[in-house]
Amino acid sequence: MSKTLGLPLKLQALTKRYGAVTALEPTDLEIGAGEFLTLLGPSGSGKTTLLNLVAGYTGPSGGTITIGTRDVTHVAARHRNIGMVFQSYALFPHMTVAQNLAYGLEARKLPKAEIAMRVESALALVQLEGYGGRRIQHMSGGQQQRVAVARALVIEPDVLLMDEPLGALDRQLRRQVQLELRRLHLKHGRTTIYVTHDQEEALVLSDRIAVMANGRVQQLGTSMELYARPTNSFIAGFVGESNLLEALVTEVSDGTARADIPALSCGVTAPAIAGVACRRPAQLAIRPEHLKLATGTAEGITGTISEMTHLGGFTQFGVTLPSGAVLISRQVERGDLAPGINVRLSWEPAHALIVPAENI
Repeated sequence: MSKTLGLPLKLQALTKRYGAVTALEPTDLEIGAGEFLTLLGPSGSGKTTLLNLVAGYTGPSGGTITIGTRDVTHVAARHRNIGMVFQSYALFPHMTVAQNLAYGLEARKLPKAEIAMRVESALALVQLEGYGGRRIQHMSGGQQQRVAVARALVIEPDVLLMDEPLGALDRQLRRQVQLELRRLHLKHGRTTIYVTHDQEEALVLSDRIAVMANGRVQQLGTSMELYARPTNSFIAGFVGESNLLEALVTEVSDGTARADIPALSCGVTAPAIAGVACRRPAQLAIRPEHLKLATGTAEGITGTISEMTHLGGFTQFGVTLPSGAVLISRQVERGDLAPGINVRLSWEPAHALIVPAENI
């Protein structure tokens, strides 16, 4: 990263209630200067509420928001020096690209020469040199998205907020723009909070991810931490994919648990997440890529292939167990497996995980 821009952001016990409904439970969160943090979660999880509180578009019911050393909890949105990129882009269709970028600078009453310089610099930043005179309605969706990012950056915000900015793009273009946004961040390091429900987006873009559900941050960490060590069954199923099976925990010791797995008709010993305890709801989580399939007399759990889907360089198999449970396995292309074939399922002990199955 060539340069870190922006200021650190700190939320302390930040809360939002609408009457009897709590949209955001008391939330503590610290984002470092130049960090890219993604708020990931399903609809209604509280991620956009949190973003709007930081932006100043709505006021909190409690708690504080600090940008750098300044308490902005009750400061108007226009005085927070925050850049915002919306899903709809919110560009002015009657203006040119350059006029859209200049709008916020003119509102700040900057000299014309400085405005022109900043506009050209912002266009170069998003690789739209020479597009300043073009009308918004003559731009493609991907180009409009870049203009929206440039308009947010041109004011040199202390914090950049992005609310599902790629939602209107098709899948192929969305992947392309994801990489462009990541390149832009690695080069310039603007403090960023990014909202999405798309886990792939979060994994590609983020330094850290805060997974949200029911108005709470369920887990905060890097993509590898969330994928390898989910703190509960919701995270295990939402970040990536997991086979999740009810686990009846009988013993916990030194980070390992022994549990009966009714769907497997056997007991399993596996690493356990903090919070796993005897007589408390738990689940066994196994990622599809860690579930091995073998034919013949190999050891493992007996099952029958009931589904097979080709997904490019690998194949996804649905395997039905005698209990009726279906487990998903992903394998490189194999010619010896097909629906109706009996297989044995196995996994390395370190690749299974027993996680709390708390109601979130």
